[in-house]
Amino acid sequence: MKQVLAFEKPVIELREKIDELKKITQESEIDLTEEIKKMETRLGKLEKDIYGKLEPWDRVQIARHAERPTTLDYISILFTNFIEFHGDRYYGDDASIVAGIAKFKDVPITIIGHQRGKNTKENIYRNFGSPHPEGYRKALRHMKQAEKFNRPIITFIDTKGAYPGKAAEERGQSEAIAKNLMEMAGLTVPIICVVIGEGGSGGALALGVGDRIYMLENSTYSVISPEGAAALLWKDSQQAERAAKSLKITAPDLKELGIIDDVIEEPMGGAHRDLETQAKAIDKTITEALAEIKKLDVETLLDLRFDKYKKIGQFEEINPT
Repeated sequence: MKQVLAFEKPVIELREKIDELKKITQESEIDLTEEIKKMETRLGKLEKDIYGKLEPWDRVQIARHAERPTTLDYISILFTNFIEFHGDRYYGDDASIVAGIAKFKDVPITIIGHQRGKNTKENIYRNFGSPHPEGYRKALRHMKQAEKFNRPIITFIDTKGAYPGKAAEERGQSEAIAKNLMEMAGLTVPIICVVIGEGGSGGALALGVGDRIYMLENSTYSVISPEGAAALLWKDSQQAERAAKSLKITAPDLKELGIIDDVIEEPMGGAHRDLETQAKAIDKTITEALAEIKKLDVETLLDLRFDKYKKIGQFEEINPT
């Protein structure tokens, strides 16, 4: 059974009525062609009205959609000769992060991304896309390998956040994230980051220090979830919709704030409605970004990366005298 979001119900109900009329036309001698055309015109207008004026909370729900494409979905379409590697060489493997090498238009690259499941069994195996320290250490191992062999790095970000359990903390969760941030800042190869779903807290940042950061139109990127922010600010997680609007966590907001480089358009209704079209849009963006970044020498690459993050946020210098 497909997941239907609350704001989509009018569209789904009208689409079902159209399908019902088509079925009647096929199974009987009643010609309902004109009625179907009118309803399809109405459907097109309704979709534009609903999907063209999405609120931040609507985008949060789309980003969390159970059928939203994952890292492995995009890898299967965008890249060739993908070989996945496992383990951090310290503790074990973490299935919530996928890492490996592949070719992008015949160019060898390293791919790293969060991976969640699409059903209960997969989500348990993937730890609901929330990595342990060994996941981040696996990611870093492949980043350093990419640097050694001069391969560009492409990361796909899609996590609610790093796993906050006791065992993860005992194995150095905070240190693993911090080390990734530090190391990514100084890697001498191009890094392109794409937020494809939820970009939550340090769990997302650990794969998010790049030369270019892109977000799918209905993805989110935030230091905290709307529910978490609502619980802290108003002591009521039910205020999540209000928090989503206040946090400025959507792609258009973050583009305006200068935190991301650009927004990748999604098919109407979300990436899950047309994976092929969405993959083509990501393909175009990555191709253009790589062409630009590969022209830079290492010193310029690092200087621009440093400047990029130095400009994020607002601050005021205070003269102590």
